Amino acid sequence: MNDNVHIGLHEECGVFGAYDLDGGMIAPSVYYGLFALQHRGQESCGIAVSDTNGPKGKVLSCKGMGLVNEVFHPENLEELKGDIGVGHVRYSTAGASIPENTQPLVLNYVKGTLALAHNGNLVNAPELRRKLVQTGAIFQTEIDTEMIAYHIARERLNTKDVEGAVRNAMQKMKGAYSLIIMSPRKLIGARDPFGFRPLCIGKRENTYFLASESCAFDAVNAEFIRDVLPGEIVSITRDGIKSDTSLCQKKLARCIFEYIYFARPDSILDGMSVYNSRIIAGKILAQEYPVDADLVAPVPESGNIAALGYAMESNIPYGTVFVKNNYIGRTFIKPKQSVRESSVKIKLNVIRDVVEGKRIVIIDDSIVRGTTSEKMVRMLRDAGAKEVHVRISSPPFKYPCYFGTDVPSSELLIAYGHSREEICNMIHADSLGYLSLERLGELMEGKEEYCHACFSGNYPIHPPKEDIRGDFDK
Repeated sequence: MNDNVHIGLHEECGVFGAYDLDGGMIAPSVYYGLFALQHRGQESCGIAVSDTNGPKGKVLSCKGMGLVNEVFHPENLEELKGDIGVGHVRYSTAGASIPENTQPLVLNYVKGTLALAHNGNLVNAPELRRKLVQTGAIFQTEIDTEMIAYHIARERLNTKDVEGAVRNAMQKMKGAYSLIIMSPRKLIGARDPFGFRPLCIGKRENTYFLASESCAFDAVNAEFIRDVLPGEIVSITRDGIKSDTSLCQKKLARCIFEYIYFARPDSILDGMSVYNSRIIAGKILAQEYPVDADLVAPVPESGNIAALGYAMESNIPYGTVFVKNNYIGRTFIKPKQSVRESSVKIKLNVIRDVVEGKRIVIIDDSIVRGTTSEKMVRMLRDAGAKEVHVRISSPPFKYPCYFGTDVPSSELLIAYGHSREEICNMIHADSLGYLSLERLGELMEGKEEYCHACFSGNYPIHPPKEDIRGDFDK
């Protein structure tokens, strides 16, 4: 896990769209949908709406830095009058955390207006951007989404509808993208042919929804219908929903870390339960790295479900040793070097009475640089733990991710160049165990259609020759 206030890795963002075919005001539903997806991004958020019965091309939007409940309030939601809308929550993996990079992006062009929300990273983004700049494009942001919008706008000049423009633009893009696009009369969802990032469809009475995760549908009392297929384009209009699967392919590469950490445990992604995947991960860890101990405990919240699986398999009692401070918000003032340890202790604190004299197994989703893990082991020992055994519900991170996750370059990864035994010594644990790469597929119910490049170095798409992932100096 990272050595910063945010304990754990981060995913780029979450997207949510809605279309009330009866003409009802949609902004409140988008707000609640984004609230359910807040775990996917806490830096900025936004909502854009269009009234299909009003002036064509008029889009109202509200965006800002901060959490959903910080940016939106009853007054500005009331102003977002429209029956079709798209929303976004962001954590930056490419492009700085600044107001200009907030989404959805609203674009006015010769055919009208588009609003886009995007999750993922394009590996050929620098190349596509250079070509656009050379032909006169002027960029206002640093994010891939603006480049995607430009391509859709240009392709729209040569196609009969927006769906055709999206399809043509997709054929130029390489990498990870789940898109929700709002035109004045349509809501469109599109997913890259590898299916790196999730996208699904829901419905409540006569309202259709698109979302990164199915848990967002529960927040708006909607029914999960199905996942958007990798490579599929779905279009929602007053005539209902249409599908274009012409770009679908056999080779898939869904992100395995969605199941290990990113997604909420109450979500179903591509027909598979995130909760069950994490239970399986914990059980595998108990099988591969058993240990005599008095208590199994998670690092909250990322290790909660895997720790339960470990306890179930090992018959070691499940308990709580860390209390998480849920009231920090997005940021807090970094302490001076003399009290730098506070960055972890403010976030987590140890329950001394539970730990003292006990042999503790702690479960977490990952170790990135190792500094935070070392501090937590030390905190447990300072609280009187007799032994501290660390179990990780993923294989060692050895390679960077280019598909919308902030796994940094290899030289910043403790597992790159260090053995498990060396890492165990570096974090001062009594033992250390990672989920084996060979059994990773069991989290996906035996399916081999997933991306494990950050663990194996086997990328489904050739990685870019230049860094596309932004600043990782954390």
